[in-house]
Amino acid sequence: MKSAICSAARVTAIVSGLAFAAIIGSGTAQAAPQDCAIQQDPFNATVTCHDADAPPGREYALIVDCWGLHGIPNAFPLYAIGPYSQSSPSFAPTGQASGTCGTNWGVPSYNLGVITGAHVDIYRQ
Repeated sequence: MKSAICSAARVTAIVSGLAFAAIIGSGTAQAAPQDCAIQQDPFNATVTCHDADAPPGREYALIVDCWGLHGIPNAFPLYAIGPYSQSSPSFAPTGQASGTCGTNWGVPSYNLGVITGAHVDIYRQ
């Protein structure tokens, strides 16, 4: 019994350490669409793209991965603590976007979290 409790404590400590490292980690990351660079810290993410060779009509979106307090979709007024993501409005392949985990792209929300990752997806081909 004592061995199982010690093992559970070790696993909890390791998982907590990994989550802390993911939350604290910041810097520049390359995005999936070519010619995009993301700058992120625990509270803000910004992407700048210079994809001049993109086909006409293509649009990108910044996806921000967060961890914190957030509303449960389709279950207002219930909230949860854990991972969630938000996406920016679409932008041109030669444009930029930014985002946080506390607002929904300029519209105040009741989410409160830190950025654990950010990436760019193709919104429209």
